[in-house]
Amino acid sequence: MTTVQLRNLRLALYILAGFAVGGLVALAVLPSVRERVFAGASMKTVGQALVGGPFTLTDHTGKRVTDQDFRGRFMLVFFGFTYCPDVCPTALQVMAAALEKIGSKAEQITPVLITVDPERDTPEQMAMYVKSFHPRLVGLTGSPAEIEAVTKAYRVYYKRVPDPKSSAGYTMDHSAIIYVMGPDGSFRTHFPYTVDANAMADRLGKLLP
Repeated sequence: MTTVQLRNLRLALYILAGFAVGGLVALAVLPSVRERVFAGASMKTVGQALVGGPFTLTDHTGKRVTDQDFRGRFMLVFFGFTYCPDVCPTALQVMAAALEKIGSKAEQITPVLITVDPERDTPEQMAMYVKSFHPRLVGLTGSPAEIEAVTKAYRVYYKRVPDPKSSAGYTMDHSAIIYVMGPDGSFRTHFPYTVDANAMADRLGKLLP
């Protein structure tokens, strides 16, 4: 091997070593890099979705409640708002129908609507709205900061967007997932808002003791 070839080989090895060291440094000091690289491994080993957590909100009767008030019972949780034209009513109707199909075992489940529009969804507004769907449906609202905290805990997307058709001048974009939380507050499963009531009732029935 000639001197030039040896020099080129050493240069290539130095470059490769530099990439390797740079990668290790990035993994060590940049959390976002670690998360992307090891996301798959973490999901396989943890085995528990990071959904849910502590919250403090106000229910539709004006009472301050926390996540601890729902311990010992399953929760069927949907995030929406009372001025929602179609998605929210659809999800709540499916929830109500599924609970009716389960029968007496549904007493173990508390259906919950958490607003993403606290500006308009006062406790009084929530009270008028929830009674249209199910007698045990709990409406929860709060300050913008409290709503932001609980949506982060449940990994919920929401955003205020202009709407000239609305008297308020805006509407809310939001994700439409129905969460099932266990008696210990842990995430058990979820449904799309388009789920069939029979399918929801069947899966819920299998979760209940």
